[in-house]
Amino acid sequence: MDWTRVLEIHPGVTAVIGGGGKTALLRTLGEELSETGGSVLLCTTTRIFPFDDLPCVTEAEEDALLAAREKSGLICTGTLLENGKLTVPAVPMARLAALFDYVLVEADGSAHRPMKAHAPHEPMIPMEAMQTICVVGASGFGCPIQEAAHRPERYAELAGAAETEVVTPEIAAAVLRAEKLHRRVLINQAELAIEEAKKLAELLDCPAVAGSLLLGEIF
Repeated sequence: MDWTRVLEIHPGVTAVIGGGGKTALLRTLGEELSETGGSVLLCTTTRIFPFDDLPCVTEAEEDALLAAREKSGLICTGTLLENGKLTVPAVPMARLAALFDYVLVEADGSAHRPMKAHAPHEPMIPMEAMQTICVVGASGFGCPIQEAAHRPERYAELAGAAETEVVTPEIAAAVLRAEKLHRRVLINQAELAIEEAKKLAELLDCPAVAGSLLLGEIF
């Protein structure tokens, strides 16, 4: 499935924010882009676990990144924390963008919830980002806001709803329109709620794609 084409991924820095599927999207796009011959770097401005089967550079020197790039078209990088996660790379984002054709950045956390509203300090989108994609997990449809969303109190406030109300396409669209943090939306896990996913895409005022990263399908 050509996710790169439908999400219009261009050379430079792309930030991924939102809920369920951010890491999977990074990996999927990274594999597609590297297969075309481009050099691709996966990293974060928050915290993620390294991709187990990818070369991972944790050194602060550009030479280490260049050496890894020569061996593989798809690598990850970051500063290694004691808990085994990666955080912000030591090499500045502007330099990473100069060294790699594509830099894909997970710029948000959602505590494993499919949907997300943002605190004032979130998301951590690098200034070099040319595009920001917001991921919405369709598994949250039909669940109460307090269960489906990270920062449910903020989500409910933006939607004009109570935290006990179930998430509908209308509620999800209200939050996304209110925040305006993205250029494009991916409604992931759409196989779990196809009609709701399609309805949300129709309600948005930006390009949106409904699909399943797990199944490799776009609906």
